Amino acid sequence: MELTGAEILIECLKKEGVNTLFGIPGGAVIAIFDALYDEKQIRFILTRHEQAAAHAADGYARASGRVGVCIATSGPGATNLVTGIATAHMDSVPIVAFTGQVGTAMIGSDAFQEADIIGITRPITKHSYLVKDTSELARTVKEAFYIASTGRPGPVLIDLPTDVTKAKVEFVYPQKVNIRGYRPKYEGHPQQIKRVAQAIREAKRPVICAGGGVISSGATKELRELAEKTNIPVTTTLMGLGAFRSDHPLSLGMPGMHGTRYANNAIMESDLLIAIGARFDDRVTGKLDAFAPSAQIVHIDIDPTAISKNVAVDIPVVGDAKQVLKELNRIVDPKGQSEWNEKIKQWKKQDTLSYEASSTVIKPQYVIEQIYEVTKGKAIVTTEVGQNQMWAAQFYKYSRPRTFISSGGLGTMGYGFPAAIGAQIARPEDTVFDIAGDGSFQMNIQELATVVQYQLPVKVAIMNNRYLGMVRQWQELFFNKRYSATSLEVAPDFVKVAEAYGVKGIRVTHPKDVRDSIQEALATEGPVVLDFHIAPEEKVFPMVPAGKAINEMIERMA
Repeated sequence: MELTGAEILIECLKKEGVNTLFGIPGGAVIAIFDALYDEKQIRFILTRHEQAAAHAADGYARASGRVGVCIATSGPGATNLVTGIATAHMDSVPIVAFTGQVGTAMIGSDAFQEADIIGITRPITKHSYLVKDTSELARTVKEAFYIASTGRPGPVLIDLPTDVTKAKVEFVYPQKVNIRGYRPKYEGHPQQIKRVAQAIREAKRPVICAGGGVISSGATKELRELAEKTNIPVTTTLMGLGAFRSDHPLSLGMPGMHGTRYANNAIMESDLLIAIGARFDDRVTGKLDAFAPSAQIVHIDIDPTAISKNVAVDIPVVGDAKQVLKELNRIVDPKGQSEWNEKIKQWKKQDTLSYEASSTVIKPQYVIEQIYEVTKGKAIVTTEVGQNQMWAAQFYKYSRPRTFISSGGLGTMGYGFPAAIGAQIARPEDTVFDIAGDGSFQMNIQELATVVQYQLPVKVAIMNNRYLGMVRQWQELFFNKRYSATSLEVAPDFVKVAEAYGVKGIRVTHPKDVRDSIQEALATEGPVVLDFHIAPEEKVFPMVPAGKAINEMIERMA
């Protein structure tokens, strides 16, 4: 059967089980949108900016575990996807991005709306394709979805010239993928796994550091089994939140710059640190040459290039976290409670996360706690980036994977709201809360139109302090209170803006109204924007200053 390239693309998406596509049309992709016009199996979500389309595809992927898909036209449409693609790349999120391109004969001529999107995105994708022949399209799509979803997940881009989408060829979808040089390794080396088991047997002060790879591989059950069998305490990175129940007795919470003091102390005093699907980000390690100074380090990761990249590793295990942990659990010896466990219990009693409560001013930590209580801990939480992100990480207790969705590696402001859109579409029965800052929310505020058009009941909680809060915090603590360009003194009335889009807006200015406003938002069928006017100079503590070891934490201003 002969089909146009555009029709082939749609058939390929259906073969891959794609049911949702995010994006914006444009001249170079008109043929694709024409093919979508009568399509019933794929739901197209028209975002109001291409960056939001990429973030929505990302949020969809993180919430569902499936590949997220987005599309944009050539030139500025394609370049507007770049921030979202880079965000997915840094956090190992499987998305496939389709971009329009000028006709093959015009490539390189500086034609209208031409951009070398392959060159632009090469450093931030697992792979990028420029399809020059329609007969190669089906194979390319098959490979793209395979690459995005296997091994260490990540984004793949396919650039589609206009003549490729219009030409007709016989449609044959390949059943298998065979890519020379790409063979993800899932099974860990048996001898290396035995070495890990032996190291656990001999360790007196072991700690597990679980990252986003545990969630990507679906290894949360295996992680819990290992921790409980060996009584090893578990700290979870920002991307790993939800991989291990935060209310579990063995949970240490999050490590690093804004982590718990007991997580950081445990890492620094450990004699065995087992990193699983974590990449030793600088926000976790702090001063590298002071990190875990007495620990033998195990690193389990499906990406061999991640091992010893930032921290020298004693026992590397290349393989899928789920597969490796299954084998490790089979051979590891059980261990009972130890003096180490007791010491950590005492640390947890002494150094709980806290803040100074107020009966007159709204504290953002209190808002997060109330959202947790009202949702009974069952919401999917997305965040923007900055103070709001850290408060959400610290004060909402995550008990399930894929319920904390945030831009970790790239730290992308404007991420949370469109990611919440993707998460809500992926899991329509769940409550989705975007914890936002007033600075970040304005970066993709136009997506209020999207939640209205598609009747998505996303709830947005803005921590409104009229500042670019995290930058202001650094200026206050380390730059002699020289507040350069961080005051958002000209700010919109978020309630009025929400109402202008047809969204319910609720302004909250007193602590006594916080819980009721959250309950009102949840009782509202459609989207809601909660504008919490918080203490303007509230800071995120504890905090590790730049260049310090992770046990050199400050609790408040000196």
